[in-house]
Amino acid sequence: MNISDRVKSFGHSLPEVSSPGGNYVSVNKRGVIAYVAIQFPILNGKFLYQGKFGASISDDDGMKAMELCALNVIAQIDSKIGFDAIEGLNHFDAYYQSIAEWDNAPVVVNGASDLFVNVLEEKGQHSRAIFGVDRLPRNFCVGLTASFTLKG
Repeated sequence: MNISDRVKSFGHSLPEVSSPGGNYVSVNKRGVIAYVAIQFPILNGKFLYQGKFGASISDDDGMKAMELCALNVIAQIDSKIGFDAIEGLNHFDAYYQSIAEWDNAPVVVNGASDLFVNVLEEKGQHSRAIFGVDRLPRNFCVGLTASFTLKG
């Protein structure tokens, strides 16, 4: 089963690949590691999930936003490298913006973790870090970067 079919089996589809918003590449391959630039909750050019947790964004919407970021990571890798060349996901960094009192980031970030593990199975096992930031571009509530090991 190819990656697109795997994604569809979980009720999703791969979004259109977005272009970088600056002077960088979306996927940077160095040796046997591929680094995916930050992906936001963008669906086929439409900006979604803008705001802060604890104010205008619910935890449920945050999980969906993280899931969409993960789908964008998968779409970037599939488009630029192809999943046949992937040994597995190494690590991802999750970024979020919230009001000071909100503290439920690990649960929200599971939206990405669950999608990676469900879709990529053993190749989706990963470590992760979570960072609260004052503001993300375009007021997105979350963003996600990732690294993958490529087959030798």
